[in-house]
Amino acid sequence: MASLFCFMFPLLSLAPVSLCSLIPDQPPQHHIVYMGASSGSKNVDIKTLESGHLDLLSTIIPREERERVAVGHVYHHAFRGFSAMLTDREAFLLSGQEDMVSVFPDPILKLHTTRSWDFLDAQVTCGTTGNEKWNENGPQSRIPFHYPPDADVIIGMIDTGIWPESPSFSDKDIGEVPKRWKGVCMEGPDFTRSNCNRKLIGARYYDLQHSFSNEENISTTKPSGSPRDHDSHGTHTTAIAAGSSVANASYAGLAQGTARGGLPSARIAIYKACSLETCHGSIILKAIDDAIKDGVDILSLSLGMNFLLQSDFLKDPIAIGAFHANQMGIMVVSSAGNDGPDPYTVVNTAPWIFTIAASSIDRDFESTVLLGNGFSVKGSAINFSNLTHSSRYRLAFAGEVAADFTPPSEASSCYPGSLNPKKVAGKIVVCVDNYASMSIRIKKLVVEDAGARGIICISHAEKGEPFDSGAFPCAKVGDNAGIQILNYINSTKKPTATILPTVTVPRLRPAPVVADFSSRGPGDLTENILKPDIMAPGVAILAATIPENDEHDPTRKRQPKFGIKSGTSMACPHVTGAAAYIKSRHHHWTPSMIKSALMTTATTVDNTGRAFTNSSGYFGNPHETGVGEINPIKALDPGLVFPTMTYDYLRFLCYCGYSEKNIQLLSSTEIFTCPKVSSNSLITNINYPSISIAKLKRNHAVKVTRYAINVGPADATYEATLQTPQGLRVHVSPKKLIFQKGLTGATFNVSFHGKGAAKGYNFGSITWFDGLHTVKIVFAINIV
Repeated sequence: MASLFCFMFPLLSLAPVSLCSLIPDQPPQHHIVYMGASSGSKNVDIKTLESGHLDLLSTIIPREERERVAVGHVYHHAFRGFSAMLTDREAFLLSGQEDMVSVFPDPILKLHTTRSWDFLDAQVTCGTTGNEKWNENGPQSRIPFHYPPDADVIIGMIDTGIWPESPSFSDKDIGEVPKRWKGVCMEGPDFTRSNCNRKLIGARYYDLQHSFSNEENISTTKPSGSPRDHDSHGTHTTAIAAGSSVANASYAGLAQGTARGGLPSARIAIYKACSLETCHGSIILKAIDDAIKDGVDILSLSLGMNFLLQSDFLKDPIAIGAFHANQMGIMVVSSAGNDGPDPYTVVNTAPWIFTIAASSIDRDFESTVLLGNGFSVKGSAINFSNLTHSSRYRLAFAGEVAADFTPPSEASSCYPGSLNPKKVAGKIVVCVDNYASMSIRIKKLVVEDAGARGIICISHAEKGEPFDSGAFPCAKVGDNAGIQILNYINSTKKPTATILPTVTVPRLRPAPVVADFSSRGPGDLTENILKPDIMAPGVAILAATIPENDEHDPTRKRQPKFGIKSGTSMACPHVTGAAAYIKSRHHHWTPSMIKSALMTTATTVDNTGRAFTNSSGYFGNPHETGVGEINPIKALDPGLVFPTMTYDYLRFLCYCGYSEKNIQLLSSTEIFTCPKVSSNSLITNINYPSISIAKLKRNHAVKVTRYAINVGPADATYEATLQTPQGLRVHVSPKKLIFQKGLTGATFNVSFHGKGAAKGYNFGSITWFDGLHTVKIVFAINIV
């Protein structure tokens, strides 16, 4: 093997210095070593691969630390690489090897969690009329989903595992396991092969605490644990994507109705790679590699990097794995993150990933506050308290029951340790939202620990994620209602109140609304791809859960089979299910064709017929909503699609500044060369079903090209119409696309000129219409 060397360079006027010597010694930490695409050979000997990796490590790890010459995960199905314990200096040395794409510390990713399908059905009609038949899960749509009885679409869920006994994973009326399936059903202490069935056809798990193989135990280390879910997250997301229909589902009586996934007939393969506390990037990569080998059609990942730690597409495990999955024809859907409402917080922004924002549905959970003066205030929360209309308790503002020497701002926000238990005992306490880091969950624990009888939280994000307080009386109210409550407290010596148990409120308008927590664009790594891509339900979603039994909470003794969760974690599997639904009808469509179909047919108005709003009541924009809310029915027949090819993704990497050598390694092609002119601004020109321009000077123009394929009737003529913001000049050429038998593709150009436009981002759309199909391309243009 070639010897390794350190780079030398002159440091000012001193003698040449080794770059390695400038890297301080740090304790070894887990690293991912990524070596690009695999050879494609099916006869790979894993022991030979591991032995080669060990030989490589032995050249950089000192002899006195031979025990560290060991590998963790080995990647070899779709891409090459391994994980190992390395110091920063060793990682630097290894990255200098000829066949290395990247060597980087194993990142810790996080899950994106904090009646939806019926609501999506209703959106086909662009808002409900008010005359539909209803259950608590929403309207019984006039245009229902028609699911193929045996779709044979295989969805891979990379998450916290599964609770296989849930009725959502019944294999009733589902045919035999597809012969093309190559996966396994791994056993564990609480999971046997019999837990898999014709619905749940595969289950893998990984050692969430790193284990390593060395020269003495190559490929003999087995993971501990099982595929069983002990956190509920994986069970919940899987049921949203592909759960079987279950009648009379509810959460302790709330959200009563039928629970079902996006494609109830889809097959499920589970890859338990996370717990609620941690998702190691090296394990996520291993799960993706296994899923590709097993034969899944779609991968769903409701998790991602911390938005503050995004630095490089080729040092992001999801971006790396998703690239290779896409090359193999596997669609990857992932959540946008829960760090909203601030801009530049969206994650999973590579163009080969389908990035999903979260929205509300037309159902809310209401907890009413009755004041002693007879007024009532509608609040939002989930509580199963035993308080009644006749119950009355003293009402106190938290700032007035503060502990000694506590700053008023801390006490009024119910900061830990800020309240005086003697003053709080037996009262309903009103807290405000002074600290963004102080969640209502923490406030509830603080006042409950101080002996309070209930909590009212005043928050500007009143209609966000409903907090589940169990049996403890709780309500979250908006600023206006909060002022009413505080005025009442100040108007009398002995204010009183009660908080009623939660009830379900159907037919909520407006809906959908952008979730407050949903991460916003533009993307931090590049603004020339519009992210997030699309929006889907992610607030207060009912789906399967693991049984709970809490002796201190009588509502939990019923061991509910369903739970309510919020997050882009819940939005992501909605799109996974919708994509599976389209795949079941269009078996040969590529991931980018399915993605395009969903994006260009998305709904752009709420159920009142107006543009979407966010949780603050302002109109949403594409950096919040993507191109709009998914509309699976319309996506079945989109008319036109905009295929994004592997060549587009390789050019994207060129434009991002990656070396031609690394791009050749990750694409397994030596004939690819980057364009002579490569810059970030050219990213706008890859064939994507939306348009984003990061910088357009006011007196300049930019031309963007798109290529469309007709998947509708052979003879069709599409005409373009524009929706543009004031002052932005947009020109489409040609204005008509004519398709005939034998002529299924067409190219058009869009020119943008910012002469009269306002500074900052300008949003609009180009719509192609043939009399039947509406194909909308959303654009975001930043005038500088």
